[in-house]
This record gives sequence, C-alpha cells and structure tokens, in this order.
Amino acid sequence: MSAESVDEVTFRSRRWVRPEDLNAHGTLFGGSLLRWIDEEAAIYAILQLGNPRAVTKYMSEIDFVSSARQGDLIELGIRAVSFGRTSLTMRAEVRNMVTRAPILAIDKIVFVGIDEAGTPVPHGYRTITYDRDRLPYG
Repeated sequence: MSAESVDEVTFRSRRWVRPEDLNAHGTLFGGSLLRWIDEEAAIYAILQLGNPRAVTKYMSEIDFVSSARQGDLIELGIRAVSFGRTSLTMRAEVRNMVTRAPILAIDKIVFVGIDEAGTPVPHGYRTITYDRDRLPYG
C-alpha cells in the first residue's frame, strides 16, 4: 500500500466551485465548504474506524485564510492525527487546486463510532489504514 507520511495531509477530494456555492459577495460560501469538509471527514472516519455509524463530535476553530470564486477548483485534505478508544481525531486543510493557495484549516475534527442506539463503541484501532478492509461486509 501507500507509504504516505502520517504527518502529511493527502488531498483526495476535489470540488468545482459552482454558482450555487457562492455567498452574496460572489465568493465560496463558508457553509458549503464546511458541509464538504464534514462529509469528507465522515467518509474518512468510517473507513478508519470500520464503522458506518461515525458521527461528528467536535470541530475546533476554523481558520479561513482566503476564499475561492466561481469556477475555482479546490482540494480537500484530511489526515488522522490520533485514535481514541471510540474516536478518531483528524486535521483538515483546503487549498486552491491550481495555485495551491491555502483556503482553510481546521486543526481538530473528532468523529466517534456509535452503535444502533447511539452509544459510543470501541473500535480497537491505533494506526491509519490505507485499505478499505475495515468496513464490515455483508
């Protein structure tokens, strides 16, 4: 598998900024960007925790460095920072795909794996996987 560094954010998701993603100033609406980040983080957490019931527990302050305009291509990067007993802590970065200019950083996003009743469940992992074999089959 991949030999990526755990300290390095990998930009795996890309978005095209469309008219419906803009705010009144003609730049990317922060709410749209946060929705994309939350979705990307959820997918990453589900794969890392091996639990399709991973929910957002916490998101630290959000540092908007710059914005994007209609037609820009942006990249979202997520990386695991640490595993808790029932959780995964991640970092997120967003940048302009063409210029590589940073758009946003979130130092801490925590997802928790839960059971059918909404109770946190231990996952037993301590390391990042680059495989998708943690997902339950069947």
